[in-house]
Amino acid sequence: MLHEDFADPSFSAAVIGWQKAHGRHALPWQNTRDAYLIWLSEIMLQQTQVSAVLGYYARFLERFPTLRELAAAPVEDVMAQWSGLGYYTRARNLHRCAQQVVAQYDGVFPADPALLAELPGIGRSTAAAISAFSSGTRAAIMDGNVKRVFARVFGIDTFPGEKKTEQAMWRRAEALLPASGIESYTQGLMDMGATLCTRSSPDCTRCPMQQRCVAHLTQRTKDLPVRKPKKAVPEKHATLLLIVDQGEVLLEQRPASGIWGGLLSLPELDGHNLAGDEEQPAIDQAALARAMQPFGEMESQERLMTVTHVFTHYKLHIAPLLITLTRREPLAGEARYQWLDAGRVADAALPAPVKKLLLELLGDRANNQVRMF
Repeated sequence: MLHEDFADPSFSAAVIGWQKAHGRHALPWQNTRDAYLIWLSEIMLQQTQVSAVLGYYARFLERFPTLRELAAAPVEDVMAQWSGLGYYTRARNLHRCAQQVVAQYDGVFPADPALLAELPGIGRSTAAAISAFSSGTRAAIMDGNVKRVFARVFGIDTFPGEKKTEQAMWRRAEALLPASGIESYTQGLMDMGATLCTRSSPDCTRCPMQQRCVAHLTQRTKDLPVRKPKKAVPEKHATLLLIVDQGEVLLEQRPASGIWGGLLSLPELDGHNLAGDEEQPAIDQAALARAMQPFGEMESQERLMTVTHVFTHYKLHIAPLLITLTRREPLAGEARYQWLDAGRVADAALPAPVKKLLLELLGDRANNQVRMF
């Protein structure tokens, strides 16, 4: 049972002192009060490591240097810049949030974390971080890094995702807030979790919490935080139609919601179906003929090597089917489909596994001097 008296000024003092001496100070979104720069970094860093974000962050700001330019841009441009970063709902919410801040707050993010948390894609913890770094607001964060630090330092031996445990962690986080130095404290918690108190290899010898850390003192760093009970990961199959003609590939705009929402992708023959015993289901030729009818007359089909992609909730085995045409039908009335020049694949708003598949295929065919299109 967690006790209720969580206040401890020595904890925040230790975090602040460590951050000033050993924390990260040169990240591109640091040393600024610009809420746009801070907000963008916080959204990109949700469920993504700093090393993966750096390149995307720079390219995104080069394309959208201000909030107003982001708000005014077509969502397709935003998705294209986000392509490969994953969790695409973040990109759609990012665009919606920018438009809402322009419409409701004249392009200036509110300082109040409660107001920030009402904006698309910004939860309680992200709102607190944005407000702390841009306005010096004394507000508590509770991301994965903080949960891991708290679970180990204070010996919390129940799953952090459990409602009762999470609520207790929030009470602790608020009680531990320092009277001053909120920026260094907030950054310090993030830095400790990302660079010292890592999931698999915590560097306890350099940690300022070593002498008070329950997990370290009881040799339970591998056991804390308690992991979520594992469920069997379903496996699914999908047959993607790689239809090529005259140096172009046919793409389909996916619905705004669901897997790869709002991105361009290859047309699917049968959706994402639960995998059976066979590794590669047979192609239903009658279904294929019906699916191909709007696009033209099929010349050849070639089954390519299956590619596996792991989502949060299931594993998808993608079976690409390379199809060439003898005659192309016009796409009149089919607004969700478009032909894309092969040379533009690298810059298109495609899901990462689909883009990788196309680029690798283009490269292989070029190296083998086989005419793909």
